[in-house]
Amino acid sequence: MSAPAVSNPPPSFARSAVLQPGSGFVATFRALWPYLWPADRADLRKRVVLAFALLVAGRIVLMGVPFAFKWTTDALANTPTSLERWLPWLVGAPLALTVVYGLARVGSAAFIQLRDALFAPVFMHAVRTLALQTFGHLHYLSLRFHLERKTGGLTRVLERGRNGIEEMVRLGLNQLVPVVIELVLIIAVLLVMFDWVYVVVLVVMVTTYMTYTIKATEWRIAIRSQMNESDTDANSKAIDSLLNYETVKYFGAEARETARYDLSMARYERNSIKAYTSLAWLNFGQAAIFAAGLTISMVMAVQGFRAGTHTVGDFVLINAMLIQLYQPLNFMGTVYREIKQATLDIEQMFSLIGKDPEIQDKPGSLPLRVDAGEVRFEDVHFAYIPERPILKGISFTVPPGKTIAIVGPSGAGKSTISRLLFRFYEPNSGRILIDGQPIADVQQVSLRAAIGMVPQDTVLFNDTIEYNIRYGRPEASEAEVEEAARLAQIDRFIKSLPEGYATSVGERGLKLSGGEKQRVAIARTILKGPPVLVLDEATSALDSFTEKEIQDALDRVSEGRTTLVIAHRLSTVINADEIIVLDKGLIVERGSHPQLLAADGVYAALWNRQRQVDEAKATLQRATAEEAPSVRVSLTE
Repeated sequence: MSAPAVSNPPPSFARSAVLQPGSGFVATFRALWPYLWPADRADLRKRVVLAFALLVAGRIVLMGVPFAFKWTTDALANTPTSLERWLPWLVGAPLALTVVYGLARVGSAAFIQLRDALFAPVFMHAVRTLALQTFGHLHYLSLRFHLERKTGGLTRVLERGRNGIEEMVRLGLNQLVPVVIELVLIIAVLLVMFDWVYVVVLVVMVTTYMTYTIKATEWRIAIRSQMNESDTDANSKAIDSLLNYETVKYFGAEARETARYDLSMARYERNSIKAYTSLAWLNFGQAAIFAAGLTISMVMAVQGFRAGTHTVGDFVLINAMLIQLYQPLNFMGTVYREIKQATLDIEQMFSLIGKDPEIQDKPGSLPLRVDAGEVRFEDVHFAYIPERPILKGISFTVPPGKTIAIVGPSGAGKSTISRLLFRFYEPNSGRILIDGQPIADVQQVSLRAAIGMVPQDTVLFNDTIEYNIRYGRPEASEAEVEEAARLAQIDRFIKSLPEGYATSVGERGLKLSGGEKQRVAIARTILKGPPVLVLDEATSALDSFTEKEIQDALDRVSEGRTTLVIAHRLSTVINADEIIVLDKGLIVERGSHPQLLAADGVYAALWNRQRQVDEAKATLQRATAEEAPSVRVSLTE
């Protein structure tokens, strides 16, 4: 029997950098840059160049506003004394100021909007590429990684990383880069039109301003963190107390609960006052530093006017340029805090991309070739952690087309066998072979394509029934999907639904019963058509009636296939060709059902215990059924 078609191997993403938390803004931006300047997209690179050109042009146009003030002021200051010649200047100068000012503002806004429109495809391509790379890489990380991490935590890292890229690009385009360009333009104007001393004053002022802003913002971040923690604590205490309202009443603890809540609110009050005070100090310090620099510059301009080297318009120009620079500088505290958070979020995303899968294909590995489908375990040892060995040298063979059952008490290592067969983990020693090929030497994607799994807890995608069945083989035809459903004995149920195969199963398949979900899983496996089948306690969570129906479907699926059954309920494996009994990681018994019962060992003990439990359940059900009529009578009397 040949293996089903193998899907494409995992995408090979080129990693620009491997970042760890704490790498910093420069390292993070360097890692992000190849996504904003993609080597294979000349059209996007052109957009970056044009967007930057528009950014520079927009700031140059905006610099026309201070010059409009200067030219108008100089014009007014030099007007003739004659009333006839003075009136045109009086009327024309404000008009010119308004027109030039308005044109500069409109032109700057137009450049900004055009720049944003040009750059949007660039950063959205970066967001999409990085998100796709991270999402794809997460799927190719090993099972141990996912078992040790919360799925919600991983999706939050993905979401925050996407938002972090958008924030960093937005703040860079709208705040950081414009401020730097404007600062360079102002320095150029001061050097060309005035004196280098103005530049020294400006550089000292901006350096002091930014240093103070960063230090004060770091201080405020710590204070706001304490405030948020105390707010969360107070909120959780309030919710906990109100949810336990009845218990509070039982013990007359209203005053005690109020005191506990007040203690948390007092802590929140203190931290909030610190936060508001720190904000006041930040704003005051920024204003004081800027005012000092502005005052010094204005004094120098006045002295220049007195010396005859400056005009009144020059005084206005210097003042207007610095005031225009102050507006974006005033937001630097917020910008710094948000860029720092965006940097941390992007670092976490890159750190996920930098993780290597624990299980990797060997160089030059070939696809698995399945002919007969024999599965063999040879002296396999395995432990999730070294101190607790799970399998201690187990060896067995599943002949082609036969069914072998693995049974044993909880914790014996039954499910570990299926995980090793899928190569979610590597054995510490020993080998696992399929048709004589060590699975460690073949490509993982071909190995998993050759094995079908019906698990104990079937989790379905929040999509249609057809999508979940077709997941076994996406290219299957509609007729093949319906045939798989028929063999799994779920076709009649599906056709009875108003939307048929287009019916949504809900999140994790919660709209279906346990038996219906198992049948969908069986249909999915039938459609996949694997030569090797693993049934991992596929009926243990079902009631007796449903279990019998599902077991019939499973028997039909496993017919002619090499089948490994991991069983908890022994009644489901009595027809297996061989039953292997595991206990504490060792094979303690093996044989057919009658042989193992006759041996009166571990298997017989498990069988007798389950029979007693089943008989007790049956007795309880009969007793409940007999008492039900009398209960109904008493309720009507």
